[in-house]
Amino acid sequence: MGARQSSACSKDKSLRGMALLRKRQKFSPWDDALLSGKDPRSLLKRGMCHISFSLVTKGMTDIPDFLWGLPEVQKLNLSHNQLRVLPPEVGRLTRLVVLNLCGNCLKSLPQEISLLKGLKVLFINMNCLTEVPAELSACRNLEVLSLSHNRLSQLPASFADLSRLRKLNLSNNCFAHIPICVFALKELDFLHVGSNRLENIAESIQCLSSLQIFIAENNNIHSFPRSLCLLTSLELLNLNNNDIQTLPDELYLLCRLAKIAWNPMDKGLHISYNPLSKPLPELVEGGLEMLVSYLKDKKHN
Repeated sequence: MGARQSSACSKDKSLRGMALLRKRQKFSPWDDALLSGKDPRSLLKRGMCHISFSLVTKGMTDIPDFLWGLPEVQKLNLSHNQLRVLPPEVGRLTRLVVLNLCGNCLKSLPQEISLLKGLKVLFINMNCLTEVPAELSACRNLEVLSLSHNRLSQLPASFADLSRLRKLNLSNNCFAHIPICVFALKELDFLHVGSNRLENIAESIQCLSSLQIFIAENNNIHSFPRSLCLLTSLELLNLNNNDIQTLPDELYLLCRLAKIAWNPMDKGLHISYNPLSKPLPELVEGGLEMLVSYLKDKKHN
């Protein structure tokens, strides 16, 4: 009888201990699933178009191993954790279409990223990357790539092979010039190179004829190149906070720029906080029509 009471008492203490542990430690969804004997696939979300899996803001330093056994995942969100390494096993998730690694501590990407042939969207902004592997250029279906807020100063030449890329964010890095490979990306309609160390914009910018949004604010760009005026699809051109003193007479060619824009989110020409020579500051205040008219007249006189 005493043995039974002792056993029951021990069991009761164990259960109370587990309950106390659960109160003290907030278990993550995947831990709960595993602890209760569930299949991790029960955490998958099956939408209309994609099967997704999300482990956002969990404080993870490592990715749980069971994830690599879920090859059906198409959208994977591991953003805002403390991941330092993306394991080579990521190459097993060959059906991935969207991969979000934003807001981690990654210093590199594995070569196996090249196995994600169907990848269309990759967010790896707000990490600690100093380089990007050339193998990423094997992801030929990539359409959206954000590399902002890293420590990059160059891109591999093979990036020119990303022929379907439409949106590229390189802002808040250490680029001294726009990488040459970028000018080969003919489908780009969005390019953000703000908050880098640019001092000029190469004439090759005119190769990006599909560009609709070009942001190069917060650099040290000394001139507004005439080649920019050949990008007649531009709807938003942001050159705020640079070292530009003059504007090209051919500005009128940018007929889709509807106005001088002051709100960062507005379409139009953003040219604030530049040391423009007189009378340009007053003309900018008067609006785009007045500015363009002055530049046209100056050209013909």
